Parts: sequence; C-alpha cells; structure tokens
Amino acid sequence: MNLDFSPQEEAFRREVRAFIARALPADIRARVRAGRPVGKDDTVRWQKILFARGWIAPGWPRAHGGAAWSPTERYLFDCETVAGDAPFVNPFGLDRVAPVLIRYGTPEQQRQFLPRILDSSDWWCQGYSEPGAGSDLAALATRAVADGDGYRVSGQKTWTSFAHCADWMFCLARTSVEARPQDGISFLLVDMRAPGVTVRPIEILDGLPHVSEVYLDDVRVPAAHRVGAEGRGWECAKYLLGFERIQIAEVPQSKRLLATLKRIAARERPGAGPLARDARFADRVARVEIDLLAHEVTVLRALAEFAAGRAPGPRASMLKLVGAEIRQRLTDLIVAALGSASLRYEPALVEAPGEAGEAAAQVAHWLYSRASSIYGGSNEIQRNILAKAVLGL
Repeated sequence: MNLDFSPQEEAFRREVRAFIARALPADIRARVRAGRPVGKDDTVRWQKILFARGWIAPGWPRAHGGAAWSPTERYLFDCETVAGDAPFVNPFGLDRVAPVLIRYGTPEQQRQFLPRILDSSDWWCQGYSEPGAGSDLAALATRAVADGDGYRVSGQKTWTSFAHCADWMFCLARTSVEARPQDGISFLLVDMRAPGVTVRPIEILDGLPHVSEVYLDDVRVPAAHRVGAEGRGWECAKYLLGFERIQIAEVPQSKRLLATLKRIAARERPGAGPLARDARFADRVARVEIDLLAHEVTVLRALAEFAAGRAPGPRASMLKLVGAEIRQRLTDLIVAALGSASLRYEPALVEAPGEAGEAAAQVAHWLYSRASSIYGGSNEIQRNILAKAVLGL
C-alpha cells in the first residue's frame, strides 16, 4: 500500500500545522506537553478557536456547519493536533451523537442540537454501559416506559465519561421486552438537568474522576427526544460504534506516546548512560514501533473504505483491540524508562513542577491506559466479534 499522501493532502497538513502553532494558547499547549489534565474550560476555549476557524466538525457535511473533510484529511488533522500538543475535543457531541442526528434525526432535532454542539454550548456524555451490561449492550436493563407524549426512564449507567460536566446524555433504554433484546432498545436524548438525574463521580486507578455513575429515577424524556423509531435504537448504536472504534484506534495518540518514550529513554542516567542504548530495551521499543506502523496502515485502509462508502465491518474491532494493546505497551515502556522516578505516585503530584510532575503525569497515563482494553467494548468482546465474523466460529 502506498503511504504517500497527495500534494494536496500534504499542503493541508502544513496548513493545519501552521494554524495550531499560531492559534493554540501557550498555557494549554504547556499543560498538554507536560501530560497534565486539561479541564473543561480550557477544552472549550480551544474548541471555540476551532469553531471560529470552521474546523470544529471535520466530518460533518457543510449543510450542518461542518468542514466536510475526507477521512484522510480528518486523520491528518488529528495527527497534527496531537503532535502540536492540542487538547482533545469532547468527542461525545461532535463525533458520536452528531453523526447519529445527521443520519437518523428529524430536522427539528438537528436544528435544536447541532448548532449548540458546534459552538460548545452543550457538552454530551454517552449513556451506554450499565453495571450488568458493559460490552454486552443488548443486556441493558434501563427501562423507558411510555407516558403520554414521552417516556419515564429509570435505571443506572456507569463508566460514563464527562457525565459530571455534561449538559446532555444520549442513552440506550429498553422500551420493549417482548421482542429479541436488540429490537426493544430505543435511542433517547436525556437532559442531565432534568429531575431524577443523579451523577456520582468515580475515581479510577489514577485517583481522578474521569467517569461517573448516572442514576435515572423516573426521568421524563419527551418523545421528540427519541432518535429514530421506537425499538430501533440498536441501529443507531451500531452506527455510532463504528465511528468510535476507528477513532479509539488512537494512532496519533500512540505516536505521541512513542515520541515521549524515546525522549525519556534518551536521557543520561547516573553511571549507566541512556536507556535507549540498552539493546534489550531498544528491541522492545523497535517492536512496538513496528507494530504501530502496521496498525497505522490498517487504519488508513479502513479510512479508505469509509471514503468509498463502505463500512469497516469487523476491521473496526481489530483496530480497537490492537490500538488498546499498543497504547498499554507504550505506557509500560515509558514507566520502565522513568525508573525509580515512577515509584511514588499520588494524584496531586501531577501538578508538581519539574521532573517529579512529569513522572507523575506519565504514571497517571499508565494507570489510565489499563482501561483502554475495556472501554469502547472490551478486547475480549472484540475477539469474540472477530471469531464469529472473520473465522466463522
């Protein structure tokens, strides 16, 4: 496969690189470069800069305010924003629910929600996983009972990223128990400020509340906030998951981790020289770099299929699975390269100045990366999908 990009694509890459160098606020760049968390306020500040440039929604059609970029342009944009130390945008509005609304939503839903996603007025979270239905979403128990011109929704969602600062949640809820499990699910838009919504943050391994539990206690959801036909939410969910699993292949992020690894391994060590000169360690770095290159080629193939109007199919599961494993291997090597500096960790140290803060930030990434083989559908589930769809088992 030819990995060379066209002259037009390379010109686009240079344009993006120059824009990020010019427009990204220095204080945000410094936080990202140091590996420190970027809060909602700074993320929104960057999103508004992208919005003003017309680049906040790369994959949206122009009719809805998007840039209508090709999948390759979007990939190059992601690579340059990560390489330029820009923060991640909140994907749940822009890259998850918005494509669903554009494809399945009514004109009224599009007019109500899409502009406020574009200008960052509304933040979204994803209400999929439950205590008894994580990767097996068809087993979800949250119920939406018909009530006049709407529903009463009760249940519990968990591992919900950004729920503590979200305005809206797109949610899967069971509207029927009569049909097969996938046919009784509806796709609902839930106002997080509605009576009956309770959010309880969860501290994960790094001691930070990235995710939350969301309790829904008889929450009123108008029928106008159901996307698609009743009981047909599984179709919306599968469409959304195809986008999610390609994006969480995380090639640009893994490239940045690889650069961080090489930078740390090149440092002088007292009485030992740089770890990068150790043959065994260099071999491990070379192996993961080769695997990352092969992973990138596979991602580009999937993007080419998207551009041709074909769904990636089971390849999306492979991208998610391999991407998670590469990220974990890279963070393992970074912690190993830090040596004794990685042994002391507590969340407050992430904000410490100098090498102590940098080491703590990298350990935090290592701890968080343990979840990468779980979120977006666990790697075990992805292997099951591949076994059935590819091997016919």
